[in-house]
Amino acid sequence: MAGVYFYNGEWYDENPRLIGPGDHAFWMSSSVFDGARSYQGMAPDLDLHCERLGRSALALGMTPTLESGEILELCKTAIKKLPKESELYIRPMYFARGGFIDPDPDSTDFVLAVYDSPMPDAGGFSAHFSELRRPASDMAPTNAKASCLYPNSGRAIAEARKLGFDNAIMLDANNNIAEFATSNIWTVKDGVAFTPAPTGCFLAGITRSRVMSLAEAAGIEVSETYMSVQDIMDADEVFNSGNFGKVMPVTRVEQKELQPGPVAAKLREMYMDFSKSSQIF
Repeated sequence: MAGVYFYNGEWYDENPRLIGPGDHAFWMSSSVFDGARSYQGMAPDLDLHCERLGRSALALGMTPTLESGEILELCKTAIKKLPKESELYIRPMYFARGGFIDPDPDSTDFVLAVYDSPMPDAGGFSAHFSELRRPASDMAPTNAKASCLYPNSGRAIAEARKLGFDNAIMLDANNNIAEFATSNIWTVKDGVAFTPAPTGCFLAGITRSRVMSLAEAAGIEVSETYMSVQDIMDADEVFNSGNFGKVMPVTRVEQKELQPGPVAAKLREMYMDFSKSSQIF
């Protein structure tokens, strides 16, 4: 896997080995990250991803060591070190080295990983309703893009794949739809686009916000609301928004077959067109 990595003022062309059993992040999961994308030399909303990283660090009790603008410039430098046609995942991270139960804020460290990660097939994916749930904001650091939140997503996806599905739809503690295990969820009914209202149990993503603004610019009505399992099953379209694949249609929920719909197709087209404004080189 081709990539570049930045740590402690140095660039590496392979994954640097950074932590051991004495580091807080290794045994207490005090690490946060953000994920952005670059393709064809473009990196949409990269600045917003760099800004969110600092907020995530603070939410876990760490002290950011870089300004978001410094992280942005490091990300741009990394992108330019790799071929323009590359499809890249951009992952700046903060992690803590010291502390006992809570991390020592002054031990916060930074690393950047930028590496090949092909964009997924935009043809669509299938989804299964998971029995695993998103935690409430008083149960986990849901206001951060924290690594410790992802094992539960991994369990939900593993369960879904065993049953023949690509992804999982997760609910909150009150039986409201929260999101896919890996991205935000949308439906379309009678031309209106619906997405769950932020309740504090999931990150209302940067790509979600961008898709919302693009929909409104296209005259597509958007409603943030509480959603049920039945709302998903009754939808004309189901699709996702997320950094990894941007906008992708769902072709099956449980045993209900769905066709990729015009709203998801329009929003994906608009997102890719918007990406052109983020040319790095």
